[in-house]
Amino acid sequence: MSPPVRRLELQHPRGTTPIGIGAGAFDAMQSDLANWLLEKRAFVITSARILALHGDVLARWAPLASGGFEVLEIPDGESAKTLAVAGDLWNRLLAGGGKRDSRILAFGGGSVGDLAGFVAGAFLRGVEFAQVPTTLLAQVDAAIGGKTGVDLPLGKNTVGLFHHPRFVIADASVLATLPRAELREGLVEAIKMAALLDVELLSRIERDLPKLLDGDPEALGPVAAAAAAAKVAVVERDPEEAGERRLLNFGHTLGHALEAAGGYGTLRHGEAVAYGLLFALRLARGRGLAIEESERIRALLARLDLPPLPLNDVAFRPEALLALLARDKKATEEGLAWVLAERLGRGRIERIPSAEIAAELPRFLAAPWDFASPLQFRPRAL
Repeated sequence: MSPPVRRLELQHPRGTTPIGIGAGAFDAMQSDLANWLLEKRAFVITSARILALHGDVLARWAPLASGGFEVLEIPDGESAKTLAVAGDLWNRLLAGGGKRDSRILAFGGGSVGDLAGFVAGAFLRGVEFAQVPTTLLAQVDAAIGGKTGVDLPLGKNTVGLFHHPRFVIADASVLATLPRAELREGLVEAIKMAALLDVELLSRIERDLPKLLDGDPEALGPVAAAAAAAKVAVVERDPEEAGERRLLNFGHTLGHALEAAGGYGTLRHGEAVAYGLLFALRLARGRGLAIEESERIRALLARLDLPPLPLNDVAFRPEALLALLARDKKATEEGLAWVLAERLGRGRIERIPSAEIAAELPRFLAAPWDFASPLQFRPRAL
């Protein structure tokens, strides 16, 4: 029997976002969707690939909206997250009769949700949208919390805004269609969450990893729900990333630089974050993280069979990555803060001098899986 759909509620400064997550969420949340769409003009932002896989879901929901859905197709993946694509969508919304009380449905993975939320938040100074995430990465992380944005050539998510969805419908049944690589990158985000916020979830992922990588909805549903619940708790305490919520960037600092170095096409987001986690663990080892705890996370990441870093590419040389790190959106005039594991279940944010990062990064790139000899840094917590 499939686990029951878990219903969460995210309280934020602009209201409440109900979240239905688990196998069967499409049916469990249909009444919420029907009330929201009643007598409203509705637009769906999605890709051709998602329509081919899950168009039947939209066909079932279309009668709920006045005049059905107007589908606005965008490219797949990170390549859609540009100002040019956003501008095209704003024009198409206007041409299609979009109004302040129109509805936008983000139907797809994390890139679709990031772009659609940004477009909804800026169109006519903000229209309501709902997230229907169809990837594990989006269900555990990207669709929850109100962060939206697009990329610039020199940095990921460097233009964006906070715009919370009216609700989130995350049905685990669609995850069975995902290729192993997409399941893997979603699991990296769940591991990130579990390492700092929910050690019980980390144990579940370790135990069920073969089923999770096979796309078993009954295994994936509880993992997605637990990761989402952990994120909800943090976002409620820090809705606009002024403090604790920055812990959710664990692994993302170097991860975003690796993504940008490859032009958002060489490494998937989750793959880049996995290497970012490894680097953050090395830094934390030099600052007191227990060997057995860092090894536990490293060993779990190793079981994901990640692709190797393309170290022959000049874009992945240390000096190129350091330049990208300097443009990270989390950088301040005082420098770049790093999220480190203090121990399993507890993280901290520490500002590390750029000279120390410059010294450690070449060692890491030469042997990213080798934790044998981390530098011994002196803690300088924020």
